[in-house]
Amino acid sequence: MKLRSKILGMCLSCTLLALVLQTVLFQNTSSSIIYNRTKEESENSLQNMQNEIYSFLKHIESNLIEVYSEEEFIQALKNELTIRELRNEYYRKAYEIGTNGFETSDKVVALYLYTPEHEIISTYRRAVTPKHNYEIDIYSEPEKYNTQIVKEYIDSGKLGMLVTSYFNEYRDTDIMRFVLKLYDSRNYSRSIGYIVCDIDSEAFTAILDKYSIDDSMFIWLQPAGDRPAASIGSLSEEQGSIYKDTVDRIRGGDTIEGGYSDRENQELFQAAQNKYNLTAYSLMPQELLKQNQKALTINLLLIGGVMVIAAAFLSIYLSKSMTRPLVKLTDTMQEIREGNARLRAEVQNKDEIGQLAINFNEMLDRMEELNEKEKQTSYLLSQAEYKALQAQINPHFLYNTLDTMSSIAQIKDCGEVSSMCQSLSNMFRYALNMKEPFSTIAKEIAHLKNYCYVMEMRMQDHVQYVYEIDESLLFSEIPRLTLQPLVENALTHGLRTKRGEKYIRIEAKKENGNRVICVADNGIGANAEEINRKLEENDISYVEQGSSIGVYNINARLRMLYGEEYGLRIESKSGEGTRVYVTIPRQKPGGEGQDDSKKNI
Repeated sequence: MKLRSKILGMCLSCTLLALVLQTVLFQNTSSSIIYNRTKEESENSLQNMQNEIYSFLKHIESNLIEVYSEEEFIQALKNELTIRELRNEYYRKAYEIGTNGFETSDKVVALYLYTPEHEIISTYRRAVTPKHNYEIDIYSEPEKYNTQIVKEYIDSGKLGMLVTSYFNEYRDTDIMRFVLKLYDSRNYSRSIGYIVCDIDSEAFTAILDKYSIDDSMFIWLQPAGDRPAASIGSLSEEQGSIYKDTVDRIRGGDTIEGGYSDRENQELFQAAQNKYNLTAYSLMPQELLKQNQKALTINLLLIGGVMVIAAAFLSIYLSKSMTRPLVKLTDTMQEIREGNARLRAEVQNKDEIGQLAINFNEMLDRMEELNEKEKQTSYLLSQAEYKALQAQINPHFLYNTLDTMSSIAQIKDCGEVSSMCQSLSNMFRYALNMKEPFSTIAKEIAHLKNYCYVMEMRMQDHVQYVYEIDESLLFSEIPRLTLQPLVENALTHGLRTKRGEKYIRIEAKKENGNRVICVADNGIGANAEEINRKLEENDISYVEQGSSIGVYNINARLRMLYGEEYGLRIESKSGEGTRVYVTIPRQKPGGEGQDDSKKNI
């Protein structure tokens, strides 16, 4: 033990001396190196952030350039149609570009199409509510929406995409704005219009947040000669004056140099992006840059303490660690010999003892594998027969085939066939998705519109469809395939033999704390008393009748989910039409509350 004590004391003394010497040398020689390297890393981090922002901006620009693929619309702009003709023909063009040309992750909140004379052609605004509102025309309040920058860009000879922003008072946040001029492909000096795309600044603050290392670090994006576009972090009182002065100078067109501010002990970094005129700036306390060297000093001291304690136990542990694996391996062999055949030796190390345990375990596994082989063979034979019975057409085969038919029809200039194939594909995708028993009223209506389009093309029976939907109910959940069967029922039994004008009205509103959906037609009518009697009985034999989803099936599902007081009710007069009412509570099955305004489609 005396010799062990001397070796232990010598190891501890050498370790402690080395750590103390390293700490002293670090304080004297390495502080400035670490400080400068931290600054360099901060600048590199800001540049990396700019590279990621550039990729996102390039992505947005590429999506906007896709507007040139709308050949009819571009040709209409070239032909200088009147604003009334453009609005009548292409009033939905902004919606089509905004929904089809961008992903949800792009955070597009509004999209506008203008003539060179700044006349609005088409507008798309996403999820407009009292708390999420966007102007129909960006020039309605020029000062409020910072549109002077846009007008100056359009009237200038600049060719690149404009990046600017404005503050949306409804959202209480900045909105990034991208403007791209549209040119005549035969005369690039002639502007035929422009497209304006507004994106939630959240798409950019998410990128900024990835490169923020502390709450005291303030990062913002600002184009030269314009207001700040997006920012994260909090400003201290000392940082506030520097930030305000810097923003005003950039907006005034001054050149800003990063560096150290003696007055406030702050460091200002910047990374420019010349193509899109969007520079990233970060403002952080100088103390934040020194945290690394302080943290390193503390870590060295902690490591020194841990190593001193670890060295004290190291010698004791090593002596025991040599024999412990052998003892455990011997005990395991004894238990296996006594009948515990599934037990395996524990492999703690990869030395000779560990290799012995591995070989021992492999021998046991091989023996068990041979015993199980015969059982697996018979099991696989039975499974093969079972899987053959289970085989079915992959629904994706159906979707892809319809999509292919749509593409071929479009190429062959068969627009109606293409649209009908696409609608059928969307219907099957929605109807065959059995993983989600619930949907939303918005998705049900989208599915219903696809169905109505297919029926209109198929039957050539002109029916007017009227939708009166309470916007606050669009995102509320209802059982999947509730609306379309009711409309199908109205077409089949109410309107098929009717002469003259035909219409179907779909309404959704709140009533006495419930959600009430009504599908009404002006058809020949039905025996409402008999149907209501069967709905009230809710007999399973009624549900199983027929080959399609009917009113009894929907009524049975609603009562099973929500209770006997909910379901379907029919009102009808012979020769005047039928009204089918669907009553659903505002609460989910199971008692959980539902906030309709915050659910996503």
